[in-house]
Amino acid sequence: MTAGPPTLPDVPPGEPVAAPRRFDHECDVLVVGFGCAGAAAAYEAAAAGARVIVLERADAPGGTSALSGGEIYLGGGTPVQKACGFDDTPGDMFAYLRAALGPHADEEKLRLYCDGSLEHFRWLTDRGVTFTERLYGEPCWMPPTGDGLMWLGENAWPYRTLARPAPRGHRPPAPGFAGRLLMDALVSAATSAGAACHTGTKAVNLALDVGGRVIGVLATRYGERVAYRARRGVVLATGGFADSDEMLEQHAPALLGHARLTSGGDDGGGIRMAAALGAATRRMSSVEVALAVVPGVVVRGMLVNAAGQRFLNEDVYPGLLSSAAVLRQPAPLWAVVDEEGYEAVPEPERWGVRPRHIAGTVAELESALGMPAGALAATVELYNRHAAGGEDPLFHKDARWLRPLAPPFAALDPRDGFWSAGRGTGVSGFTLGGLRTTPDGAVLRHSGRPIGGLYAAGRTTAGLHGEGYVSGTSLGDGTFFGRRAGRAAAVEGR
Repeated sequence: MTAGPPTLPDVPPGEPVAAPRRFDHECDVLVVGFGCAGAAAAYEAAAAGARVIVLERADAPGGTSALSGGEIYLGGGTPVQKACGFDDTPGDMFAYLRAALGPHADEEKLRLYCDGSLEHFRWLTDRGVTFTERLYGEPCWMPPTGDGLMWLGENAWPYRTLARPAPRGHRPPAPGFAGRLLMDALVSAATSAGAACHTGTKAVNLALDVGGRVIGVLATRYGERVAYRARRGVVLATGGFADSDEMLEQHAPALLGHARLTSGGDDGGGIRMAAALGAATRRMSSVEVALAVVPGVVVRGMLVNAAGQRFLNEDVYPGLLSSAAVLRQPAPLWAVVDEEGYEAVPEPERWGVRPRHIAGTVAELESALGMPAGALAATVELYNRHAAGGEDPLFHKDARWLRPLAPPFAALDPRDGFWSAGRGTGVSGFTLGGLRTTPDGAVLRHSGRPIGGLYAAGRTTAGLHGEGYVSGTSLGDGTFFGRRAGRAAAVEGR
């Protein structure tokens, strides 16, 4: 006589449940989410000899990581850096990231990440990730080439005064969005190591034994409820919560009304499930935003607020510039440049952006933008006076980009977006806060004690970040600490 399907408890999504009497599937380590953090965790757990199943809610692995630019923040003297003529140390890498990711970056994790960067580079290349040994030197969001190295603000003030500048943005060899190449390699590595992937499967509840230890999850798969048993540990790698307006309203309202840089599945499910067990969270209000400005335009001109005022050196990493603009300045924001500056930007790096206003004088442009009379004129006059001497005493933009602006002048509106995508707010972003974890991924209670059997990595956690962000630190953090979480889960309960 064949046993029927397991009787699964009927509880609300997110709430923990007592383990059912029988499970549909069993493994040693269960990884929830198959983005970069989940792939790294799955590989390491399988390589440690554990039987691994990965649950992916979409119909294919990759998640938000596959849609990303593909930058991984690596340094300390990688072969790519050396081939491009740059010396680097873990100490310089740490000094830059502590400033750029702060205030309140996690220094313990950051130190481990910087000290382990060279080993992590080798791990990535051993898994099939490749980097062309060539530098893209223009300021940009993502190179329109297959160059394997890019600057991410390390050579901008004040960071160049804190650490010896070196480019650390490592990218797979694809123009623009290279995340798919990265994820193809990581998914292949994880599955080749023995990890099984169950797609179309969304984890809904954490399952507990009588002692309160996490021993599996209840999930839904194409409308059916499925129970998974994890003999050693569960690793949550489900992403952040940028796609949950409810959670944004509670924790990070700065993102409400803006586009989200996600695959659409960052609904905070993993964070909710862990929080229902008493897991602590950190930095839940921290977000990263990207303003639709062309970096090559603003470094050759200026970014100004609604009052026509500059507020930061325009050659910093564009994500830091975006956050300073969107989160701290009065809108609307404008990229102001002259004809020479606009034409100097390589066509592929303009991202299809064209001026919204063109004027023969600053006064005419100022009027068209609705700014206070004389405000923009005063800003341009002061900028030009100092630029003629190769200086920017207010914000210290690098002399490479300084020259007096001359008519005709143009203003580009970030609300127009890139490539005529449609007028909106001109802002997109994602969340940085999440579960509090140890460096090995153990999810911690408010008391500081770990929740037995539960690990997390990637944007499900608070990670390296404080209130700042630099490209490559999500994929870097996710893969580096995903590896540690996978290894730790594999050895628990042996």
